[in-house]
Amino acid sequence: MNDLTSGKPWKILLRFSLPMLISMIFQQMYNIADSVIAGQLISVDALAAIGAAYPATVLFLAVATGASIGCSVNISLRFGQKDIAGVKSAVYTAFIALTVLALALTGLGFLVMKPLLRLIGTPTMIFHSSLLYLYVYLAGVLFIFLYNTANAVFNALGDSRTPLVFLIFSSVLNVALDLLFVKFIRCSVMSLAWATLLAQGVSSLLATFTLLHRIHGLKTDQPVRYFDKSLLPEMASVAVPSICQQSFVSVGIFMVQGIINSLGAVTVAAFAAALKISTFACVLINTLPTALTSYASQNIGAGRIDRVQDGLKVSLWISEIMILLINLLFFACGGQLVGMFVNGSYREEVIAQGALFLHIVAPFYTLVGVKNSCDSVLRGGGAMGQFMATTFADLALRVGFSFLFARLLGFYSICFAYAFGWVFGTLLSAIYYRMGRWKRTIARQA
Repeated sequence: MNDLTSGKPWKILLRFSLPMLISMIFQQMYNIADSVIAGQLISVDALAAIGAAYPATVLFLAVATGASIGCSVNISLRFGQKDIAGVKSAVYTAFIALTVLALALTGLGFLVMKPLLRLIGTPTMIFHSSLLYLYVYLAGVLFIFLYNTANAVFNALGDSRTPLVFLIFSSVLNVALDLLFVKFIRCSVMSLAWATLLAQGVSSLLATFTLLHRIHGLKTDQPVRYFDKSLLPEMASVAVPSICQQSFVSVGIFMVQGIINSLGAVTVAAFAAALKISTFACVLINTLPTALTSYASQNIGAGRIDRVQDGLKVSLWISEIMILLINLLFFACGGQLVGMFVNGSYREEVIAQGALFLHIVAPFYTLVGVKNSCDSVLRGGGAMGQFMATTFADLALRVGFSFLFARLLGFYSICFAYAFGWVFGTLLSAIYYRMGRWKRTIARQA
């Protein structure tokens, strides 16, 4: 566990974020592996089926991520204040509350998944495969919540290395099981779903037990509650807006996916491949901003606003350098990257549409770096209303543009919608950061 309130900000953030960067790479690699194996070893329809299921998986992941963020901010603030008893109570309370939430969402998911796929117009030829894939995914929702909670708590306490170990293990196991199940047991989308479920399950349980063992070993003379109801409103004040923010994004993906589905299975496959690549890039760009959330929370809790501002500058510089390299890669090799996902019939059409998406959105990643960094400070300081507003503005413009121009521009409307959403969302994030409401956490804690 590391104190992020002392030392040079650039060294602290780089050392803290490097394991997170490697973790995110592995996490995205095994997410991409499902799509690559589906497109290369099964069929274009299999790739399209996973692509059609993607919005639903993102929705559940959004709730898990948003809820764990809410808990991590609360834990970071207490850790920055050296309140070890508060840290332990918050961790135990978070795990119990989020386990209950995960089980409730699992039951709800089995009830609504089929109507949701019909609502977004999933093509008939891939509907059954997408539904079966999602049913297996739902069986592992508890594991997703456990892993995200453990990962968020590790990061809140300044430890970004331990989650890396579990993620590398999970990634390697998932790819190995993908290949084993598809090639030697059953060549289907269901095989990929079961491989992911097993890998996530083992990794999440190991991460959870390791974290709880370490938390139990922390020494304090103050009383510790294993479930403290009084902490729930504090956690919810950040968690609920974070869940809403993440869910806004997921709902937007659902709505955009409906437009994509209307353009046919080839376009669904192309968008699935391109979106996986773009998501990979955005996750890399968000590495420093993700680290910045815990860094900002600890330093705000310690009353070090100057360090938060220095940390933001570090995040901006490194993110923009990474974005430049990503743009060079996409414009030089965008078609080849999309081509990794598909083989056989319709390969050229899929590559052409996928590369088009990458070439249009990549230059706007510059704005994503700015927005993510400002948003992380807002979130770390508990300015959740403003944080939500920036994401909702991005979503509203993106979805609105897609629907308004879908008939006129077709697939182009989706590409430009992402770009215009980022423009407005970034402007709003920068304004809110300058307003400085995120600094008021110090006054609340005094």
